[in-house]
Amino acid sequence: MTAVVERTTPSAPGGDRKVPGWARVLLWVVVGFVALAITSYQTGVPQLTGSGTVQAAVRLGIPILLAALGGLWAERAGVINIGLEGMMIMGTWGGAWAGYQWGPLAGLVAAALFGALGGLLHAIATVSFGVNHIVSGVAINLLGAGAAKYLSTLVFEPISRNPRQSPPVPKFDTYSVQPIAGWLQQLEDLQRVGISDVAGILGGLVSGVSPLTMLAYLLVPVSYLVLWRSPFGLRLRSCGENPVAAESLGVNVYRYKYTAVITSGALAGIGGAALLLNPGQAGYLEGQTNNRGYIGLAAMIFGNWRPGGLLGGAALFGYSDGLQLRSGATSVHALFYGATLLLVVVAALQLWRGNRLSAGVSLVAAATMYSVYWFTDQLPEELTAYTPHLVTLVVLGVAAQQLRPPEANGLQYRRGVD
Repeated sequence: MTAVVERTTPSAPGGDRKVPGWARVLLWVVVGFVALAITSYQTGVPQLTGSGTVQAAVRLGIPILLAALGGLWAERAGVINIGLEGMMIMGTWGGAWAGYQWGPLAGLVAAALFGALGGLLHAIATVSFGVNHIVSGVAINLLGAGAAKYLSTLVFEPISRNPRQSPPVPKFDTYSVQPIAGWLQQLEDLQRVGISDVAGILGGLVSGVSPLTMLAYLLVPVSYLVLWRSPFGLRLRSCGENPVAAESLGVNVYRYKYTAVITSGALAGIGGAALLLNPGQAGYLEGQTNNRGYIGLAAMIFGNWRPGGLLGGAALFGYSDGLQLRSGATSVHALFYGATLLLVVVAALQLWRGNRLSAGVSLVAAATMYSVYWFTDQLPEELTAYTPHLVTLVVLGVAAQQLRPPEANGLQYRRGVD
């Protein structure tokens, strides 16, 4: 079978053609870290790079990462899965029910099965009956929320005396890499510019790690190898690029779409389980997904339908969420200083490329960010609670011009019909 040909956009005249994609990503990671380190010491907010903030960011970013992976599997097969939120809700309820009965491992398996059930319903509606993908996804979200509310009232209320939450659910144990975690903590406590920032970030990544967190990170390279380095993945992606051509080459398009969407639901269900089986949450609570399914979808789009890119998107959204929960309005206010630095770098890059208009817009945005930081002491609590959602809107707006979704994503497919 011929390989799936993906379009590429022409390189900018500034010489980006010579720089590999991974090198550009690494460069922006370094730039972002330097901006955070400078911001941390200029504003007197060490929590920006503290190990506690990073731990919270990892814990809150894992559900978003798993939902994004679920969206990746479905949309690479040509099925838009806006129902990730409902599948996550079903996963949280299933994980709480089985976890309470038989422990966290059983809760993880049940969450995957409940999420896969949501994926199966979405596949039946979109693949077999040709329902509009958006309409089906919205219906799955409503069905997931309603079913979880009904089942919670039926099963949990007699035990917890509250129809909106479950009794406490056993958690996975957490582990720290010793003695490395201890050494990094000592370096962080020194509060030295650069060194303590690196130690804080690395310390947060190697401390308090649960098996579910390890599984989530492992699924990123596994998804890449399966989807981009195997015949199965080639056929699945061909269904999202040109299903008619794939069918002409003997690919069972319906089967691959079903497989992808069911896998998508299972991953979203595991993302729901991460909200209650990792430390920090007592158990199932109505509304605890808090639109993370939609944010996971945004992380996938930000990552340009690539595993590595969506990992970066999930890290960004998890960090913004963890920062506002860990440190409140003060730390979020300090981010305006860091955003100013990043926008100045972007303006310089655009000017070097010869894009004077883009450079000017970036400088105006930088001046606006710095004005907000300079003329205010902190942001209202009502605003900081929605930091992840605001970051989602800003990031998608910035990245919208460079996106390349699968060619046949969201299109109705009928076997034998061009």
